[in-house]
Amino acid sequence: MPDEKDDPQLLERKLATILSADVAEFSRLMGEDEEATLRTFRGHKQVFESLVAMHRGRVFNTAGDAILAEFVSAVEAVRCATDIQAALRTLNDKLPPNRQVRFRIGINLGDVMVQGQDLMGDGVNVAARLQTAAEPGGICISGSVHDQIRNKLSLSFLSLGEKNFKNIQQPVRTFSISEVEGGGTLPAAKPESSGAKGGALKWIAAAIVVLLAGGGYWAYTANQRSKTEQAQSAAAVTQPQPTTPPLSSTVPSTAPPPSTATPTAAASAAPPSLPATSQPGANPPASTAGVPANPAPHPRTPHSSADARTTPMLVGQAIDGAYGGPVCFAETKKEPHRCFRAEGTIAGGKITGQWFMGPEKKMIMVLNGDVSETGNVVIEMVMHKETPDGERIASISLQGTLKNGRIDTSGTFRNGRPATLNWRRGDSVRKNDLNSKN
Repeated sequence: MPDEKDDPQLLERKLATILSADVAEFSRLMGEDEEATLRTFRGHKQVFESLVAMHRGRVFNTAGDAILAEFVSAVEAVRCATDIQAALRTLNDKLPPNRQVRFRIGINLGDVMVQGQDLMGDGVNVAARLQTAAEPGGICISGSVHDQIRNKLSLSFLSLGEKNFKNIQQPVRTFSISEVEGGGTLPAAKPESSGAKGGALKWIAAAIVVLLAGGGYWAYTANQRSKTEQAQSAAAVTQPQPTTPPLSSTVPSTAPPPSTATPTAAASAAPPSLPATSQPGANPPASTAGVPANPAPHPRTPHSSADARTTPMLVGQAIDGAYGGPVCFAETKKEPHRCFRAEGTIAGGKITGQWFMGPEKKMIMVLNGDVSETGNVVIEMVMHKETPDGERIASISLQGTLKNGRIDTSGTFRNGRPATLNWRRGDSVRKNDLNSKN
């Protein structure tokens, strides 16, 4: 009797949100430096997988530079994707532009088939195709995901319309995420320009011309020949007859010779270094050739290059408030890589926060820092035992920037362990996230 698990009629199906990601230009990166690329990719992948777990997702398949993850919630999948791109951008900023490992991410909500720990089906395939439409460091989502999150997350989208993907039977409504919570931006794919559609119309028009050329060319040339003959006849009839003496005979004898009376000659006779306004009776000469004598006042550009060095980046921006997001610690020989969510508050140029750490919450992290008028952020995080005034266990210094409602910082512990903090303004932290095991 065959195993019931092998019966195709008993295949398990479910609705899931699938996140598909792979590295842009991975072949080029590997071709230039295999070992350095693999080291960078492994570090990025650890951050990726930690954030997937933090958002209650599950990585169910990896192959080469590709990663597939499953989420029960479309909202959590998109939150995870934006956190991933923020954290990886901070890591990539430390690398030369041509050595940065940037993921494209596609997210789809659809029906999938379960096969052991793996997921298969059109729902997975669409997510993989959406990923190819995203820009490096960007995110594309399907219409089904957009319908679920548009009123639940503060994001900005660019509609790419219905796109046809390879081996996908139906067009897929596609959106590119252009702006995330807090005002940060993502590389966003642009909608197809009208020029692309216009090109198709031009080809159609050209085909029509070719089809009509055989019968229409003779009629066209005959019509043009007739018009030419009529024009020649009319020109012959209306040709004026000379009835007055030549113009030269009407010039008074007091006029200067033609060689000096023409405008061209007069202009050439004047000294080349003097403008026309230097002649008697003209306006006063300009101080520089080619510049008006009384130029209109030119409005000063609000921020010249000199001003840019002194003008605060945060003028007019409301920066005070709550911020939250991931804090990630890199892997060491003794400690695994891990990420957790935390939050802090900016008020009057100061940033503060604290949260419990450890499985039994016997440690507490205390955060203090400064935010300058130019957007520079300096943070000191100190881990204490049991209370904020308890024994000091470890500390870490972070530096970065606040821009468009995003705090992006990085630094190291005293022992050299790297860490990053990527927070958004208004990103609330759930209590079960804050106090969970880290």
